Amino acid sequence: MEVLSVASEVYPLIKTGGLADVAGALPAALGPHGVTMRTLVPGYPSVMSKLSSGRVVKELDDLFGTPAKLIAARIDGLDVIVIEAPALYDRPGSPYVSPDGWDWPDNWKRFAALSWVAAELAMGMVEGYNPQVVHCHDWQSGLAPAYLKFGPTDHVKTIMTIHNIAFKGFFGPEIFGQLRLPPHAFGVGGVEFYGGISYLKAGMECADYVTTVSPNYADEIRTPEFGMGLEGLLNGRADTVVGILNGIDTDAWDPSKDQALAQTYSANTIHMRQVNKQAVVDKFGLDGADGPLFCVISRLTDQKGMDLLLQAVDGLVDLGGRLVVLGSGDAYLEDSFRHQGARHPGKVSIINGYNEGLSHLMQGGCDAIVIPSRFEPCGLTQLYGLRYGCVPVVSRIGGLADTVIDANPAAISAEVATGVVFDPGSSHALYEALRRTVRLYHDDKLWKKIQRRGMKSDVSWETSAARYADLYASITGLKTNDYPDN
Repeated sequence: MEVLSVASEVYPLIKTGGLADVAGALPAALGPHGVTMRTLVPGYPSVMSKLSSGRVVKELDDLFGTPAKLIAARIDGLDVIVIEAPALYDRPGSPYVSPDGWDWPDNWKRFAALSWVAAELAMGMVEGYNPQVVHCHDWQSGLAPAYLKFGPTDHVKTIMTIHNIAFKGFFGPEIFGQLRLPPHAFGVGGVEFYGGISYLKAGMECADYVTTVSPNYADEIRTPEFGMGLEGLLNGRADTVVGILNGIDTDAWDPSKDQALAQTYSANTIHMRQVNKQAVVDKFGLDGADGPLFCVISRLTDQKGMDLLLQAVDGLVDLGGRLVVLGSGDAYLEDSFRHQGARHPGKVSIINGYNEGLSHLMQGGCDAIVIPSRFEPCGLTQLYGLRYGCVPVVSRIGGLADTVIDANPAAISAEVATGVVFDPGSSHALYEALRRTVRLYHDDKLWKKIQRRGMKSDVSWETSAARYADLYASITGLKTNDYPDN
């Protein structure tokens, strides 16, 4: 089976968050299930710099006002089709915002182009390439199902995966005439959303199936609290909405061979993590005090609960804990963490930005990772934490609740606990969770049991990839034994 994955970022070519990790890991995970996945990605500078070889499979004279080429290549183990359109994608900054932090004003055009190319590929634009399924990720590819639904043929099946429903790709109605859609597509059954246009809503409305990245989040977004105005649509097609938990690339994230660590280790040699802990302490300029070392690896936003953590920092330090933060986001939160570092020298430290190697070292050396999100579709950092023995301290929300088992007395007695879980949205609940974590940490035998249990958790793509393969088979009518490799 041929599946075209459409994503605005894919690791290791371009990454701003968890979407890239998922898009990068899923193709290999699907291979054993008889699924060949090729990924369509824009030709950002970082992508083009890695495109040392490849072949032009299509030239376009007018891709939303600019010439473009489609280049098929294999890069870092990924089969990709890259859209080379410098006028749209050859820009500094992130894929979505300019260096000054503002959204690119033509994002509507840049990602309409991504979706349009996806639909044209599905309809046979490139001779010999005929995917049976187009798998779209988040709003940036949300118009692809609409182009297929309102196009000349709709025989290709589509899946819309929501990684975060808060980002809807909303634009004013004035762009509709330039989207290459028929007039009747601007309606409730198409791209229209509260008088404007939402690319995510278009994908959710027009795709054959809607998936989310955890079962719990699939339930949450059907409520007014988490549905962001789209809960009615989701409830109206509830039988085609499923939650499939994300996994992680367990080869890229393997503490027994991770070259980003100062010291590799396994569940049986967990005491060797201490070398990594010292490396983190040195990197962030902390003191040598004993006690638990907490970390944050996150976008610094209110959605991630960073304001709640700031309220709990004094209490955390009083408990004997230290905190290191790697991330960027809202300026006031970045400034506030820097201020806390100045108030608690040697105890609290922040490094702005994102560093892949440092994030691995932090997972391999810190004692616990704090994820106090107000909502969290799936989350990947807690899965990395489990894999590396960095005990997750998480909100009871979304995929966090699906993946971490709270160390309450019953779970400890049953020997199933893998972390600490607390009610979201409250700085007091977060502080109590931190206090409980410190208490667990000082019971060395119990703490190591929790760490080892997390390290032995199944956080791979194996089960989830099988569920995606089954979904592809169900919507196309193909059965597993129709695949020649099986």
